[in-house]
Amino acid sequence: NPFKKEAYFDFELFEKHVVLAQRIMDDIIDLELEKIEYILEKIDNDPEDPEVKHTERLLWEKIYKKSGQGRRTGVGITAEGDMLAALNLCYGTEEATDFSEKVHKTIALYAYRSSVQMAKERGAFELYDNEREKNNPFINRLREADPELYEEMKKYGRRNIACLTIAPTGTTSLMTQTTSGIEPVFLPVYKRRRKVNPNDTQTRVDFVDETGDTFEEYTIFHHKFVTWMEANGYNPAKRYTQEEIDEMVSLSPYYKATSNDVNWLMKVKMQGRIQRWVDHSISVTINLPNDVNEELVNRLYIEAWKSGCKGCTVYRDGSRSGVLISTNDKSSEKKEASHNKAMMTITPRLAEPRPKVLEADVVRFQNNKEKWVAFVGLYHGHPYEIFTGLQDDDEGILLPKSIVSGWILKNMDENGNKRYDFQFQNKRGYKITIEGLSERFNKEYWNYAKLISGVLRWRIPIEQVIRMVGSLQLDSESINTWKNGVERALKKYVQDGTEAKGSVCDNCGHETLVYQEGCLICTTCGSSKCG
Repeated sequence: NPFKKEAYFDFELFEKHVVLAQRIMDDIIDLELEKIEYILEKIDNDPEDPEVKHTERLLWEKIYKKSGQGRRTGVGITAEGDMLAALNLCYGTEEATDFSEKVHKTIALYAYRSSVQMAKERGAFELYDNEREKNNPFINRLREADPELYEEMKKYGRRNIACLTIAPTGTTSLMTQTTSGIEPVFLPVYKRRRKVNPNDTQTRVDFVDETGDTFEEYTIFHHKFVTWMEANGYNPAKRYTQEEIDEMVSLSPYYKATSNDVNWLMKVKMQGRIQRWVDHSISVTINLPNDVNEELVNRLYIEAWKSGCKGCTVYRDGSRSGVLISTNDKSSEKKEASHNKAMMTITPRLAEPRPKVLEADVVRFQNNKEKWVAFVGLYHGHPYEIFTGLQDDDEGILLPKSIVSGWILKNMDENGNKRYDFQFQNKRGYKITIEGLSERFNKEYWNYAKLISGVLRWRIPIEQVIRMVGSLQLDSESINTWKNGVERALKKYVQDGTEAKGSVCDNCGHETLVYQEGCLICTTCGSSKCG
């Protein structure tokens, strides 16, 4: 009866499952050894000389030997956060921590009992020596909790050198649709956006971004939160208002128990309590807000050490974006002045006409199956204009692969018409000029490039230009592929840490994407997308 008053944890059934899980893990060791034997046999039968195969064979021999000597296993769990919620316990409280420790103590005792029983049946692992373990704190905890188990282990040994683990289980938890490992729920409810066509009669438009793209918003419920809703008389299929959702969450055991608002100190203490009953090291990530101070981070690490944690990771929100945000104790005037100075550095005002010569970067990309090249003219380091075209020696432009920069020259022909040339310096130091960039390119591409260059000259922020290019509605598949290439060429000029406003992460659905070295990084889940 999960999420109800009569909910309980079936320890008797759990103990049986732990015993079986440990036996299965030991069987898997035998299967692994069998497969390694096949690998060694294949290496022996391969036609290469023994000298060529020596290193590979030596590697697999060591793996085979160490696997057999220790028979190391890792019985573990996932969905700890959901388990506590299903029992109406709030993650991070003393009561929940006490219960979690009891569960992991049960796993440890029954996994080791299973390993000792297998030692009676199949023999202990090769390196077992009771004398070497008599001062081991973990083994002594087992002895204190179950003296009979310890005496049997002294007599028969055990089958496995180590039995337990707490793995990250990220992908596994996606499959089981639960919380991950011993982590709390990320969010019980969140929203995702799907780009839609506003002209479709059956489309509902909930959000319009800065470039005019339209999105439909829909609510995502954590799978076990849906179970809580059903157990408490809520209809998951109903469309709820945000106020109704907030009220539901506040009534659920997930309230104040998410990865962002859980009591961080209690989470560290909980990890330490669980670590007492896990023979491999646990490493858990503590998610902290961007404005966290150094004192709190220090307290968390000290508490992790005091609690007996073997590993601890702190993640400060936005720390992967490459930009540090000013602390709150600075005056608003200083922050505004700093911001204005930064903006002047990033996007300088155009105070004079285009100079005759502009520095330029060369960016190569694929347009369908054709190789293309983009010339990005830079004014004070900021993209000012862009030329694109085929990279060939017929109608296009053929450049040595080593050329990644040069100059774009603005000239006049004999009739007074403007002409743009590209000049570069070869390996011998000679300057070579390719005349008539605009004359070498397809007229349709040239017109779109002129449009983009016009926007760049007005110092529109690069990330907005990229969104504008991405939103161009083009009929030709070839032009759409070209458009993607232009986006890639411009992304390298976006300041690291710039927020991609209006864009959502494909992985977690949050609007927490920032640019980093030309790629989009999600500061919530860490996923990245380049190109």
